[in-house]
Amino acid sequence: MTYAPLPREFYDRDSVVVAPELLNKVLRSGGRAGRIVEVEAYRGSVDPGAHSYRGCTPRNAVMFGPPGHLYVYFTYGMHWCANAVCGAVGEGLAVLLRALEPLAGEDEMTAARGPAARRSTDLCSGPAKMAQALGITGNLNGTDIISGADGVVIVDDGTPPPARPVQTTRVGLSAGAEHPWRWYVAGNPHVSRP
Repeated sequence: MTYAPLPREFYDRDSVVVAPELLNKVLRSGGRAGRIVEVEAYRGSVDPGAHSYRGCTPRNAVMFGPPGHLYVYFTYGMHWCANAVCGAVGEGLAVLLRALEPLAGEDEMTAARGPAARRSTDLCSGPAKMAQALGITGNLNGTDIISGADGVVIVDDGTPPPARPVQTTRVGLSAGAEHPWRWYVAGNPHVSRP
């Protein structure tokens, strides 16, 4: 099966357009891979829920860079989360990768997740779980997810996005909570439980 990296132009659009189209694409990190089954869009200066809402800082600078890079941030003092940067340089748009259905390297994912992962559905059913399972940390902040030079890439294996993904509000926000910018694959058991 051919796995073609998504082109830079794919990401060079509004995050609310890119997000549902990322569903069913494949995120690979080394020998580990999973099908993207849940995402959230963040929209820069018009979105009080976005890290980029108040402008560029050292923490969120990657969000303002060129599209097709990985924005990785630390949250709650213990978890990493990964986003695909979208839009034009300076816009601060990104798509949070919230959940994956494991496809390859499940033993490595289980080892990385530890005793908290008792079943396959425990491996990547949330953004922090997903990052831990795939070994994504702050060292990968800014990596190019098109070239895959650092081992992380999003590819298309020919599976189209769902025709009717579920669309809801985003998880865990107070500011910007009203925006319905979360999408997931209906019925997929690997989707997070908000």
